[in-house]
Amino acid sequence: MKKCSDFGAFALGDDMDYFTKRNILHFFFPNRCPVCREVIHSNEKFCEKCYSELNHYSGEFEIENSDSFTAPLVYDEKVNQAIFLLKDGICGNSDYALGELLAQKLKENGISKKTDIIIPVPMYSYDEKRRGYNQSVLIGKQLERILGIKCDSKIVVKTRSTVEQKTLSKRERHENLKGVFRIDNPEKIKGKRVLIVDDICTTGSTLSEIADLLKENGAEEVHCAACCKTEKKE
Repeated sequence: MKKCSDFGAFALGDDMDYFTKRNILHFFFPNRCPVCREVIHSNEKFCEKCYSELNHYSGEFEIENSDSFTAPLVYDEKVNQAIFLLKDGICGNSDYALGELLAQKLKENGISKKTDIIIPVPMYSYDEKRRGYNQSVLIGKQLERILGIKCDSKIVVKTRSTVEQKTLSKRERHENLKGVFRIDNPEKIKGKRVLIVDDICTTGSTLSEIADLLKENGAEEVHCAACCKTEKKE
């Protein structure tokens, strides 16, 4: 399987047209659907079959300390392979496919016009080094390319590793995240409208914690977005 750099860091890294690069790379590393791995056109997101089966998120979800929440897809078995590639250090076509869908949703609901800067949810440095990249940064860079809004992954820093939030109770989630993030260069967000980006939103507690920190440091508005939102458990 291709590593993320095949279409990710290389494709976003210099001045050659993004899609020209994808066409060239397609000859050496054929573009594949991030769900079923079928070879597709260099600029396609998913194969037709997998795209037709994706479940689009239409619910309403509120995140404490945030002014809005956006997600294009429901996180389920129809899309989890694409997310798995992101989290397993492979990426493939996932950042491009998911980033395009998220950008489209942000345009449709008007949030892209209310955003001055994009901030990806950070990973602890050791965890990011082990994976090889931060998937939220890759999504943020795709949004930067499509929406023309600066993505800055250096403003919010994660200071230690944490347990996965989805495995914890509400009280444990709060304790797990307590003091785990810090703001570097707060002057970059003062008076700004910020969009926090992640790959999946489950409870929203991580996004809420970062949103609170950004507002404490002078952000005017904070909007949250994720490529996928888990379904509410009854």
